[in-house]
Amino acid sequence: MSVVTTQETTNRQQNLIIKTAAGLSLQGRIRVPGDKSISHRALMLGAIASGETRIQGLLLGEDPRSTASCFQALGAEISELNTELVTVKGIGLGQLQEPVDVLDAGNSGTTLRLMLGILASHPGRFFAVTGDHSLRSRPMSRVVKPLQQMGAQIWGRKENSLAPLAIQGQTLQPIHYNSPIASAQVKSCILLAGLMIEGETTVTEPALSRDHSERMLQAFGAQLSIDSETHSVTVTGPAQLQGQTVIVPGDISSAAFWLVAAAIVPDSELIIENVGVNPTRTGILEALSMMNADIHLENQRLVAGEPVADLRVRSSKLKSCTIAGDLIPRLIDEIPILAVAAVFAQGTTVIRDAAELRVKESDRIAVMANQLQRMGANVTELPDGLEIVGGTPLTGTDVDSHTDHRIAMSLAIAALNSAGTTTINRAEAAAISYPDFVPTLEQVCHLLN
Repeated sequence: MSVVTTQETTNRQQNLIIKTAAGLSLQGRIRVPGDKSISHRALMLGAIASGETRIQGLLLGEDPRSTASCFQALGAEISELNTELVTVKGIGLGQLQEPVDVLDAGNSGTTLRLMLGILASHPGRFFAVTGDHSLRSRPMSRVVKPLQQMGAQIWGRKENSLAPLAIQGQTLQPIHYNSPIASAQVKSCILLAGLMIEGETTVTEPALSRDHSERMLQAFGAQLSIDSETHSVTVTGPAQLQGQTVIVPGDISSAAFWLVAAAIVPDSELIIENVGVNPTRTGILEALSMMNADIHLENQRLVAGEPVADLRVRSSKLKSCTIAGDLIPRLIDEIPILAVAAVFAQGTTVIRDAAELRVKESDRIAVMANQLQRMGANVTELPDGLEIVGGTPLTGTDVDSHTDHRIAMSLAIAALNSAGTTTINRAEAAAISYPDFVPTLEQVCHLLN
C-alpha cells in the first residue's frame, strides 16, 4: 500500500502526507458519498413541503449540514443526519418562521444562493444570512439582482453583492429572466422564489446547466414546463409541495477523483458503484472519453427519477483535448481533477470558458496552476482556464489546498503518480464534500507483487 498518513497541526489544520512506492495500483469496488446537489435540494424542499420527506443516502459533508441547520432554525424538524434515513417534517410552503439569529451557510454557496430565493418570497419576515470567510467573499449579485427584479428587498456589502445579507420578505412578481450565465444555482434560486408567486416565472440560460432542481420540484408536485431547445424552465405558482421519499445517488463529482486516479496510475481497475449519471452532470465522462480514458457504465438504472450506474475504470494512456463551450457548465466542479488528468496526458490540453472557477471556494484556476507547477507540471494560467502540456513527471513536494475541498483531493490524486513524498497542507478541507476520502484512498491503494 502507498503510505498515506494524516498529521495534526496547529490551528485545527491537518496535513495529508502521501508517499508512493513502485508497483502501486488502485484496485477494488467502492461507493462515493451521496450527491451534494441532490442532498441540498432534498433537505430544502422537504423543509418547505407539507408532510414528511424521507431521505436515503444523504451526503454527510459539512455543506448539507449547513443547509439542515439553517432550515431547522427556520422551523423545519430534521432528524439527526445519517446515510441510512433522514426524516424532514416540512413546515409547508410560505410557513417558514422568522429566525431569532443570523442564518449561517458555512462554506456552502448552494445553501446561501438557493435559500435566498425561498426567504425573499416570505412576506413580512426578516432574515439575516452569512457564511464563513470564503463564502463572504463570493459573489451573490448573480442571484440578488434577478430577485430584486422580482421585487425582493435584499441588502448587503458592496452594493448588495456580498454576505452578510439582510432580507425583508416580500410578495414577489413573476419575471422571465434571461441569465447571462449557465448556472444551476441562479436558475434554482429563481424557480424556488417562483413557487409562491401567482403566475409563471421563467429562467432562460445560454447553455444547459444541471437539472436536479427541476427533477425534484416535479417529484414534489410543482408544475414545471421545460423547453430544452431554448434552455428555458417555467414554474407556475403558487405551488403545492408534498413530502417525498428521496434516494440520493453517489456524487459523480466525488467519483471523478477515482476515475482520474485509476486512469493515470498504471495497472489499476476500480468499480465505483451507484453513481448518479444525470446527463446534465456527465460532462466529466465526455471529457475523459475524449482523453481516451477506459470507462464503462454498467448496471444502468433509474432511482427516484435520477439515472444511476456503476462505473468501471481501467488505467489507459491518456491524450490531450480541448475542454470548452457548452461542456463547461456540465463539469465545472470537476475541472481541478481534469487538470490532473491533463498533466499525465500526451499533448497539450486547453481548458477555456471557465472563468467561473475564479469565484469558487478558491480561485481554482490560479491555485491549480500554482500547485501543479510546484510539483513540476507544465501548466500555464489563462484568463478563463488552463493550458497544460502533459508528459512531464511530477515530484512530491509541499502543496496547499487553500481550504478548497476539490483542490485538496485533486492534489492527493496527483501525488499518487508522483515520485517521492507529497504533503498537502490544510487537507481537512476534503470533509466539505467527502469526509471518508482518506480512508477510501487507503482502501484502494495496493502494491503489485
